[in-house]
Amino acid sequence: MKIGIIGPGAMGCLLAAYLAKAGQEVILLDHQAERAAFINRKGLKIEGIRGSVRMMVPATLEPEKLSGSQLIVLCVKAYDTRTVVESIGNLGSGPLWLTLQNGVGNVEILEEYLFRENILAGITSHGATLLGPGRIRHAGEGDTFIGYAFPGKKGQAKKEEDLLAISRILEVAGFKTQIVGQIENLIWTKLLVNVGINALTALTRLPNGALLDYLETEEILEEAVREAIEVGRARAVAFTYPDPLERVKKVCRMTQSNISSMLQDILKEKRTEIDFINGVIVREGRKRNIPVPVNTVLTLLVKTLEKSFSQRIRQVQSLEI
Repeated sequence: MKIGIIGPGAMGCLLAAYLAKAGQEVILLDHQAERAAFINRKGLKIEGIRGSVRMMVPATLEPEKLSGSQLIVLCVKAYDTRTVVESIGNLGSGPLWLTLQNGVGNVEILEEYLFRENILAGITSHGATLLGPGRIRHAGEGDTFIGYAFPGKKGQAKKEEDLLAISRILEVAGFKTQIVGQIENLIWTKLLVNVGINALTALTRLPNGALLDYLETEEILEEAVREAIEVGRARAVAFTYPDPLERVKKVCRMTQSNISSMLQDILKEKRTEIDFINGVIVREGRKRNIPVPVNTVLTLLVKTLEKSFSQRIRQVQSLEI
């Protein structure tokens, strides 16, 4: 299968390397010429729980090179979804589009530009850290779930075989995959993980697992997740696990050494996906008159960090008396 992966970040490169290793025809779409050239020269290198893997995967700046793809996987930051689909959404009605992005809101953006029956959504619990261009640390493994973003829509039934084929391809590449009917419930279940972990790690600069080592951060995590659960249930979300909060803590332990994507962004002084994670809980809570004070504070603090990189104090100057 020809697979186009948009976004050579941590998850994009992880998928590209393992899918290529499994024999798929993979091409990476990038928007940075220097990074694409580096990947084309040096390939992708994955280090971590499966050992060391190096794969040559072509990277391109030209969206038309994705023509003929049967599957396009979106791995860009959530705030770039609209820009990407506007620029390459004219690839025709053929490919299926799979978003494996963080947060809530990506599916709704894709719906504005693509046929509903071509939109897949998914979540994965694999932890990946970007070490440099095409260099990834694979820090944790977990289940991957995929399904149609709009189940039951006209024209979808004939593509069920395609969905099964994608699932099998991911399985062969080492991603334990399940097909689900109501993917929105799983997206919100994954959102709880991001709500509990990402902003807190970005603010404290701790790896995922360390959030449970301190009573203070564990309490903040618990309150942020409880607020998100209340908002989700008000939206009629059926969370996948009987104890969603305990699931978030389990993911913390499973990915204990992982550096969250939001912390990676803050360390690189880049924009984060806070608006698509804790910011979702703030907006949805306000719509329903549900108090969400912890998520509000986390969102405001991260947005302050984003806006104040140039004013950051990096070293205390000694004072002469």
